[in-house]
Parts: sequence; C-alpha cells; structure tokens
Amino acid sequence: MIKFAYTILYVEDVEKTIAFYEKAFGFSRKFIAPGNEYGELSTGDTTLSFAAFSLIKQNLSGGFLESQPGGKPFGIEIAFAVEDVEAAFQKALQAGATAVEKAKVKPWGQTVAYVRDPAGFLVEICTPME
Repeated sequence: MIKFAYTILYVEDVEKTIAFYEKAFGFSRKFIAPGNEYGELSTGDTTLSFAAFSLIKQNLSGGFLESQPGGKPFGIEIAFAVEDVEAAFQKALQAGATAVEKAKVKPWGQTVAYVRDPAGFLVEICTPME
C-alpha cells in the first residue's frame, strides 16, 4: 500500500517560510533540521515540508525551477480547508501572503480563494468538500 506522506516545497529560507505558515494558518512546526536546510509542519495526515534550495541542488543534478514571488505561480497548489474562507484569507494576508483571487463560490458549492506565500507558491483556501 502506498501512503501520501509529504509535500516538500523548496524555498530560499526554511525558517522564515515555516514561521509564515505558523502565523498565517496556525500550523505548528514538527522540527527544523540543524543548518535550517529542512523543516516540517504538523498539518494533519500529510506533512507539509520545506527544504532549502541548497538541498535540492544536491539532490537533482539536472537543476530545477525556483518559485519566484513576482512571477506567475507554478501550475500546482497546496490547499487548506477551513470553515471561514474570508477570515483565513485575511489572516494569510496579514502574515505576508499576496492576494491572488478573492473568495468565490464554485458551481459545486465550495468557496475558494487564492493567495501566494512569500516564496511565491500558490495556496488555495477553501471550504471542505461535502
């Protein structure tokens, strides 16, 4: 059996990124490795992790694309389900996120908003699917 265990986002500053997710979404850190090259947040069943660019450079000999806060987001997102999308959206903005799309109700009834974290990754804030 395969279990989805981690999502790892590669960032310039692991400590700063973890601090943002703690402040913006209320997650708590599991740990940050010595040297600040890797860290994890407690987010539920699947761990949200961050690793430094220096670590991915060691792991991928062919290189990689860095997320750019000022550029267009990658065609991937992480999503957090909440009861009050607008409150979570505002809290994320106050913590340093950038607004992408204000909350909208989708045809299937789910409310969805989008922000980008300080590293440039796209974050969906949504109501749970029922």
